[in-house]
Amino acid sequence: MSKKSQKSEKIAKVKKIKAELADPAVPLSEHLRVGEGFVLADLDPGSTPGFDDGKKAGEKALSKHSSDIGEWQERLFAESKGGGNRSVLLVVQGLDTAGKGGIMRHVVGAADPEGVRTTAFKAPTPEEREHDFLWRIRKALPGPGTIGVFDRSHYEDVLAVRVHDLVPEAEWSQRYGVINDFEHELVASGTTMVKVMLHISKDEQKDRLARRLHRADKQYKYNPGDVTERLSWDSYMEAYQVALTQCSTADAPWFVVPANHKWYARYAVQQLLLETLTGLDPQWPVMDYDVTVEKARLAES
Repeated sequence: MSKKSQKSEKIAKVKKIKAELADPAVPLSEHLRVGEGFVLADLDPGSTPGFDDGKKAGEKALSKHSSDIGEWQERLFAESKGGGNRSVLLVVQGLDTAGKGGIMRHVVGAADPEGVRTTAFKAPTPEEREHDFLWRIRKALPGPGTIGVFDRSHYEDVLAVRVHDLVPEAEWSQRYGVINDFEHELVASGTTMVKVMLHISKDEQKDRLARRLHRADKQYKYNPGDVTERLSWDSYMEAYQVALTQCSTADAPWFVVPANHKWYARYAVQQLLLETLTGLDPQWPVMDYDVTVEKARLAES
């Protein structure tokens, strides 16, 4: 074989490998799903499960599939106009600086805002405290044809609430079962859940907070309370471990995305969302009017 042929063969092989990485034969969900025996402490926040070709290829893959999000979201929305009742709920959890905002901009931002409903859950208001912890969650659920996005969620009621003893243990310890029942009910009604935890390391969080302090255009993002929360890091890891394993069900599994590399976290969440949408395979609705007749009428108008 000539040197030119060998070089061409090598280039073709590299292209094939990169193509496989951008569109993995093994769905990314299989690398990230929380299953039996999962231990959060064993997962390296700096790893990139299912994608080993680096930042440049990851960003390229993210860009490549960005338009796919919009197309499938439009199909889901259109399906609802024909009577479909299906929806998707993306739940994004993570400690401060984990990259939730980046997911909203770079993944969810690719969809038509008309078909997306995003809710950021902060500390409960006085009105919300008068109701059970799922009251405000139910009010924010996506309607037919919509992608709902929760920036934090009902899981704060077994995370922050547990860590800071905001309610008695006898109360929060019952919530895992309540959450599983709620999510089972939600899925049965036509909503597919994609639950993602963005997992960063304590050192990475410290670096990101430091960068916010050192840049005038990022200081508005800094919250002194974030440092206070860091003092409870181990308690949060314990709370996440329990929530992930107790509430990763066949109906609504958890996916843990290593998030020290922002490019990987964004690509991974994008792929999880695309897997869900393509799996639903929403169809364009059949019109209740005669398309041929309407074309003729329009031409004559």
